[in-house]
Amino acid sequence: MVVKKTQTLKLKQPRRKKSFVKLNDEMVSQYIIDNPDFFIRNATHIERMRVPHPVRGMISLPEWHMARQRNKISQLESEITLLMEHASANELLFNQLIKLQFQLIKAKDINELLDCLKIWAKDLGLSGAYLYLFDDKWLLSAPSNYHYLALNSSQFDFIRVRHLQYSQFYLGSLNTTELDFLLPKHGYVGSVALSLLGQFGDLGLLMFTSTDPQHYQTGQGTLLLEKISEILPILIEKWIMRKK
Repeated sequence: MVVKKTQTLKLKQPRRKKSFVKLNDEMVSQYIIDNPDFFIRNATHIERMRVPHPVRGMISLPEWHMARQRNKISQLESEITLLMEHASANELLFNQLIKLQFQLIKAKDINELLDCLKIWAKDLGLSGAYLYLFDDKWLLSAPSNYHYLALNSSQFDFIRVRHLQYSQFYLGSLNTTELDFLLPKHGYVGSVALSLLGQFGDLGLLMFTSTDPQHYQTGQGTLLLEKISEILPILIEKWIMRKK
């Protein structure tokens, strides 16, 4: 009687439900990280796995991995090529700057200095180079022979406010009114590079012009302009006195 009762009680006990844990990407990834030999132990299963492919439909996991490696290598090669191009461009930029600075230092007067700028600009494929000095900062009136370099600072303000309000450099195009002011006898000008002279941009203006509208654009580097603009006021003071 006791045995039968015990068996009856066992039969009446409810069966325990098996608990299941829903896996997610993080759990699977962590398991693989914690078990680095997973792919070795399951090499056969790995070869049978299929991964969606945008062109080929489904490919094996090893093929998918190889494709990712090829893409990564291709990206690295592109980055290396770009770095080499930048290095070559910087080397060319440096050589151009050294050549110009050497010529400017040898100049015997302002006219020779201007000729050096124009020749250098022509060698770079530009259409012109121009130098202006603000008349409220330099002694340009008689007996000075350099009055043709004078530029009225107040009259220039409409260009300064529009293009140079937040920077000492401007790369891009100028409208007809602006070109008429700076170059009264100008031909076709596609784009320009403007650089204010002096620490506060109050000494003058250096301008290079190109017939190509795309040659100078916003976002391009201004290192070359910056270095030329730094040395010009120092050289100019050899021949023209500053106003106190």
